[in-house]
Amino acid sequence: MGGADRNERRRRQEAAQARLKAAGIKPERKGLSGNTLVLAIVAVVVIAAIVVGVVVTLNNRSTEAAGPAPNYPVARSGAVITAGQPSAPVTVDIYEDYLCPYCERLESAYKDQITTALNAGQIKVDYHAISILDRASSPAGYSTRAANAAICAADAGIFPAYHAELYADQPSEGSAGFSVQELTDKGTALGAGGTFGQCVAAQANSGLIQDATNTAAANPALQTNGNFGTPTVAIGGRKIDVNDSDWLQKAIAG
Repeated sequence: MGGADRNERRRRQEAAQARLKAAGIKPERKGLSGNTLVLAIVAVVVIAAIVVGVVVTLNNRSTEAAGPAPNYPVARSGAVITAGQPSAPVTVDIYEDYLCPYCERLESAYKDQITTALNAGQIKVDYHAISILDRASSPAGYSTRAANAAICAADAGIFPAYHAELYADQPSEGSAGFSVQELTDKGTALGAGGTFGQCVAAQANSGLIQDATNTAAANPALQTNGNFGTPTVAIGGRKIDVNDSDWLQKAIAG
């Protein structure tokens, strides 16, 4: 073997060793034999393939987690935010408190089904802003503050995304919850402009929210054993059992 061939072979071996080192594989001190070099290079390729596979899988999961995109109108009347076509054949009333952990579970479990049905015009949803857990934050008042911000988000045209965000990043009971500035920042990040910040800061909807809370709590049709709680879901004015995982499909089917 000539000097040029030996130099070329040495360069290939050094390049292979550099790749192995970058992959965290320690080369043999005495140099790699032909078979060892081939096996090591194969190992590098396998590791690279695994990394690529993991990245692709994670990206796919992120896409799946996003769920269907909201594509329906939103209107607001008082403390009630109506999502969906006004002519939809089924009306679902959801009474929710943004600090309520069970409301977050309802949102997490049925968000995609509800969005799909709203997009298809099968249902409309009346979201009732309720504040029965104001005393469960420290200091008190987060439930009203968040409900007011959600109403402001409806007026600003970002309700579906803001509603989802309030549950995706829900504070725990006993905490202070998000401040006025933090609630404003969340809306701004989602595209809210105009008077959104002023609406959140003024909390002008607090009276509407308290009235809605009192009205819902006093409605026997929304109570269980004489008590009202959140989440409460009603169809046709009657409370339904959301522990039945098919409740939405049954409502659509009639």
